[in-house]
Amino acid sequence: MSYLMVILVLNCGSSSIKYCLFSMDYQETCLVRGSIERIGLSDPILIQESTKGNMEQQVSIENHRQAIYILIEALTQPHQGFLPSIDSIEAVGHRIVHGGEEFTDPVKLNEEIIKALRALSNLAPLHNPPNLEGIDAVSCLLPHVIQVAVFDTAFHQTLPSHAYRYALPYEMYKKFGIRRYGFHGISHRFVMQEAARIVRKPAEELRMISCHLGNGSSISAIKYGSSVDTSMGFTPLEGLVMGTRCGDLDPSIPIFLLDKGSLDLAEIIDLLNKRSGLVGLSGFSSDMREIVNAVYSDERYRILNKTHPHHEKAKLAFEIYIYRLRKYIGAYAAAMGGVDVLIFTGGIGQNSSIIPNEACNELEFMGIEIGSARDLADGYVELSKPTSKVRVLVIPTDEELMIARDTWNLLKGETENRSSSS
Repeated sequence: MSYLMVILVLNCGSSSIKYCLFSMDYQETCLVRGSIERIGLSDPILIQESTKGNMEQQVSIENHRQAIYILIEALTQPHQGFLPSIDSIEAVGHRIVHGGEEFTDPVKLNEEIIKALRALSNLAPLHNPPNLEGIDAVSCLLPHVIQVAVFDTAFHQTLPSHAYRYALPYEMYKKFGIRRYGFHGISHRFVMQEAARIVRKPAEELRMISCHLGNGSSISAIKYGSSVDTSMGFTPLEGLVMGTRCGDLDPSIPIFLLDKGSLDLAEIIDLLNKRSGLVGLSGFSSDMREIVNAVYSDERYRILNKTHPHHEKAKLAFEIYIYRLRKYIGAYAAAMGGVDVLIFTGGIGQNSSIIPNEACNELEFMGIEIGSARDLADGYVELSKPTSKVRVLVIPTDEELMIARDTWNLLKGETENRSSSS
């Protein structure tokens, strides 16, 4: 196995596959990024972006195996392809959402590991099954390729028991595995490493708070290189206000609704996961960009858009979102005895200047001083003043690169171990 590896990264969802092709040279070159949307639905579409040009086309597919076959064709086609043949792919790295307590590091897949992942599907019924479909498809189409699983939950396996246990009887934890698992771990780990590089200190010497803000959002307390608390819990429903998820909620509320006969169990699950959060509060959108447009006419000058038909509800949704986020930042600073670096990432965190600025408002007592945004290398931005005790950074996440790095490092390490023992 060469040290220059071509790695395909797959992120398989229930009706979509996101993919990236990397050449793991010293520059970690991303050759192409793409996605196949609406798998098993009407009008599936392939979207691919690369230095050789962009491509968007309707495709005829019914399942993940067909989708992966189509994307491999796109990578190897004569004019816009990047590979002479599928044999050029040396490894495939998979994003696996839930690794339970069993998996704390990336692993090379085999039948025993895959069997263990299937057993974990009850903990992530919406996520792990499509992840496994991707693994099965690669096994059939690329039997020569080494496959590696990288887990979203693994980064949070360093949580101490007082942070991951719920105040439920012990047998609930032992029998059903009910505990805080946390998610977005691949993203939190990536921005942690990048932040340490920016401030030129080892992560092991820093206390960081990482805010991954997208349609799904979570925040993590990272103390000296390890996750010590995180807002998502047993499922991705807990924590911050999200696009369609409610976040933290009095657990009696679903029981109350069920008892009153207002909603049945399936309707309550749908309510909490798909009809709450920003869309539930605003009544019209789960997209933070549309919420902000309904609140402000001008983001820079904070001119209120009172003529918008949803202004009042959007304003309340925005205020609740910021309040919950700010409260978590303060709580995690307290949990770690202080904070050195505050990071914003994810679609909302890295693309809207108003969210980080509003979240940091009134946090001066923590040593956070916000000034004019300063561009750093690699598209990163610093929001804090030079005099601020806390560095506030905006770092675009790259989960696919993190998966490629993990895959490469795992396989390179195995090669080096074999070489040293021979």
